[in-house]
Amino acid sequence: MAALATAEACDTNAALLASGDLRVLQSIFQIYGQRQTFSGPIATLKVFEDNVLVRELLETRGEGRVLVIDGGGSMRCALVGGNLGQLAQNMGWAGIVVNGCIRDVDEINGCDIGVRALASNPLKSNKKGIGEKHVPVYIAGTFIRDGEWLYADRDGILVSKSELSI
Repeated sequence: MAALATAEACDTNAALLASGDLRVLQSIFQIYGQRQTFSGPIATLKVFEDNVLVRELLETRGEGRVLVIDGGGSMRCALVGGNLGQLAQNMGWAGIVVNGCIRDVDEINGCDIGVRALASNPLKSNKKGIGEKHVPVYIAGTFIRDGEWLYADRDGILVSKSELSI
C-alpha cells in the first residue's frame, strides 16, 4: 500500500473534512514502532486497564488492519507490550493506536508495525477479560468506528469513513 501523507490528504479533501467524513485526531500520541507511516481499516476495542481482549484481537489475522484501543486514557498501566507488538507484526497488523500506555518500548520499536500511544508505563495491566470489541470509541476528540480507515504519519492521525485515494 502506498503511503498517504496526512497533510496532503487534509489539503486535498476539504469537503470530507467539512462534512466530518474525514477527521483529524488531536495531537496527543507518541510515536513508536518501526513504521512511522501506516494505514488500514480499523478494528476497535474498548477496555480499561485490562489487555486480555487486546491479545484476543491481535491473535486474529490482521490483514493490514489497525487496532484502535480506547483504554480510557489511563496512565496507570500498559495495555500493549513487546510480546503483543511482536504478535501484531507476526499476524499482519499494520498498526496499533492506544488511548493509554504501552511498555517494553525498545521491543516495540524493534517491531515492523506502527504504534501510537499516550506514553509508556512499566506496569502490566489486569487480566480479567473485561471490555467490548468492535464498538464505536471516542478518542482524541473524535468518534472512531470499526471498519473506518486510519492514516498515520509523523504529522498526525486521520480517520476516514472510507478508504482515501492517493
